[in-house]
Amino acid sequence: MSATRVFPMCVRASRGLLRLRSGVVGTSTPALVDTVRALSTEKPPGGQVGATGGLAQAILQERLQQQSQGQPAPESGKAEGDGEQAGGDKKQKENTAYAKKIVFRLAGLMGLGGAVSVIYLFGTNSVDEQGNQIPDEFDKDLPVVQQLKRTFKYFQDYRQMIIEPTSPKLLPDPLKEPYYQPPYTLVLELTDVLLHPEWSLATGWRFKKRPGIDYMFQQLAPLYEIIIFTAETGMTAYPLIDSIDPQGFVLYRLFRDATRYMEGHHVKDVSCLNRDSSKVIVVDCKREAFSLQPFNGMALKKWDGSSDDRTLYDLANFLKAIALSGVDDVRSVLENYAMEDDPIDAFKRRQAQLAQEEEQRLSELSRPKKQVVSLGSIASRFWRSKQQ
Repeated sequence: MSATRVFPMCVRASRGLLRLRSGVVGTSTPALVDTVRALSTEKPPGGQVGATGGLAQAILQERLQQQSQGQPAPESGKAEGDGEQAGGDKKQKENTAYAKKIVFRLAGLMGLGGAVSVIYLFGTNSVDEQGNQIPDEFDKDLPVVQQLKRTFKYFQDYRQMIIEPTSPKLLPDPLKEPYYQPPYTLVLELTDVLLHPEWSLATGWRFKKRPGIDYMFQQLAPLYEIIIFTAETGMTAYPLIDSIDPQGFVLYRLFRDATRYMEGHHVKDVSCLNRDSSKVIVVDCKREAFSLQPFNGMALKKWDGSSDDRTLYDLANFLKAIALSGVDDVRSVLENYAMEDDPIDAFKRRQAQLAQEEEQRLSELSRPKKQVVSLGSIASRFWRSKQQ
């Protein structure tokens, strides 16, 4: 084979390979078939096929076979994969946006339906035992306005019930003769003052009784009107009070609904007790509990459940001393302990100091008196002797 024959065949083979790499193979199958046929039908003169033409034909047939078997060329397959991935991401974003839109619409419809239901339920007139509607001050307004105003008033009253005490007079009037009314009123918190809550996996919640409760009740019952005023609910506290006071020293019981809710704390308003504030002492472990009347309260340390605790014994002695002294206004006494971290410990220190001072005074009185000669007495004696 001469060089003039081989050269055109090499040119045609190289052109076919360039067209193959530039994307001809990545097109449709008929186009690839036509390319193969065109290259295969071109023969050199004389009926002899060159080696390069056979190589190009073999490569084209191999790529045709790969495409027929679903194996695209590497470059064209990558481009198609990127396009499909981009289209899939776009479709996924569209589906997500559509789902969010549907969810928001459903939530809006449910919220609107709930609001209409609430207005309908709480905005209608109250009924009596016979089922007749009870007229109110909103009957003259338009029906929709009536519903809205009644609903607003209902929730306002409910909020007021939570924040404010249930009554401006939480206790009945003091007893009159011939019944005995103790001269002072003692208000005690239940949790962490008289009882300590404990929880375990085996028993659940249990309340431990503080040492000295019985002694304190017995010592103070004749002098104080004992009231348990707790921030616990009545369902929880009522059986607990029964368990620690079987003899009935506690005259009245007040619960969470009787407190005034302020700044996240349940405050015990002494002015709502229907008692003389100058004779009321509040004992709690939180100063916020008597923040409205700070000089009417004593803030004890929170009991940790220790069985060696003696605080209630000392508290009984302190309160007994106040009552037996006939103090006209307990606030003048409690004011001296208002800034103490432990008022009972401060009371014990002051009692020991007073006892020491009294002992020293008695010892001084028992000493024999010494005759003291003053300058004035000497001068008077000298004057009298001179005149004589």
